[in-house]
Amino acid sequence: MQATAEIQAAGSPRRSQKHQMLKDKQVKDLIVDKRRLVEVPYTATLADTINTLMANKVVAVPVAAPPGHWIGAGGSMILESDKQTGAVRKHYIGMVTMLDILAHIAGNGYGDDDLHLTKKMMVPISSIIGHCLESLSLWTLSPNTSIVDCMEIFSKGIHRAMVPVNGRSENVVGVELTESASCYRMLTQMDLLRFLNDQQELKAIMSHKVSDKQLQAITDTVFGVTNKAKVIDVIKCMRTAALNAVPIVESCNDITEDHTQLVNGKKRKIVGTFSATDLRGCPVSKMQPLLNLEVLDFLKMLSGAPNTGMRSSWREQVTCHPESSLGEVVEKVVSDNVHRVWVVDEQGLLEGVVSLTDMIRVIRLWYLTEFLQ
Repeated sequence: MQATAEIQAAGSPRRSQKHQMLKDKQVKDLIVDKRRLVEVPYTATLADTINTLMANKVVAVPVAAPPGHWIGAGGSMILESDKQTGAVRKHYIGMVTMLDILAHIAGNGYGDDDLHLTKKMMVPISSIIGHCLESLSLWTLSPNTSIVDCMEIFSKGIHRAMVPVNGRSENVVGVELTESASCYRMLTQMDLLRFLNDQQELKAIMSHKVSDKQLQAITDTVFGVTNKAKVIDVIKCMRTAALNAVPIVESCNDITEDHTQLVNGKKRKIVGTFSATDLRGCPVSKMQPLLNLEVLDFLKMLSGAPNTGMRSSWREQVTCHPESSLGEVVEKVVSDNVHRVWVVDEQGLLEGVVSLTDMIRVIRLWYLTEFLQ
């Protein structure tokens, strides 16, 4: 890909100057201000992990274990080593996200017994790695990876990757990867979009409407839950469908509609959003009774609680219209720190959704077509 770009640049000086900045940027340019990796030990309980997520305002953490005793997710060997001696200190065996935690809470056999939830909260975090597909793999990106190649990874639905600092990597056998570094940083889709949002050479694509058929930015199949659904039922639905978030729509009929199942959200009035992240703001000690609340009541309670870092998601919807520009939508996710924007018509009825993955995919494909072909 890079060789092709260089050949075309030689025949088109104007284009070379126009896209040189983005083409030459690398992952290391995105992690300059990133803090040290937030992680949990493999012996941490689920309750400990939720508290760590809440305290650090993150939605996923890698799990660290002593070297030599575990097989890493996806056959990986992601190691942290001493900067001076090179001795391996720990092995990252997987990533746990809020969706994994939701899946564990909503697992088979859930009852209303307080002790049952208490027992679930005391399991070691290493036992729930892989409850959802995303945590079955650990992704790393070299600091020297180009932004264009980084966009390719994140455009395929990978939400985050670990970036080694002062590290080295090698392929050992097949897909097995050995990565060793003195420390790591976490790079996310949001980090990448914040960067892309500031790039002048992307202004042309940012002016396109999200409804542009050539872009295909809108996912028009949207499953949601009704405003009468209980939190525990919403969690079960999200676990079954592997969804990180669902729109909350007005119930068509409070009596006859099944509020325990996902519903087709298309052309329904959206009144809120429930995401895996919302559970992070729920104190572990108070979680059991709150799981039986209706989902909107749960969100109202959390939005009024101190130190949760929650926006009033039950009241302030992050939406756009089909005629909105891609730039407007990207600005919404960056400024509101959300991972999707619901597309609604003039009556506020759902038309679809534009996710971070959709945005990165559209921007990348346009850039490749415009400059690198």
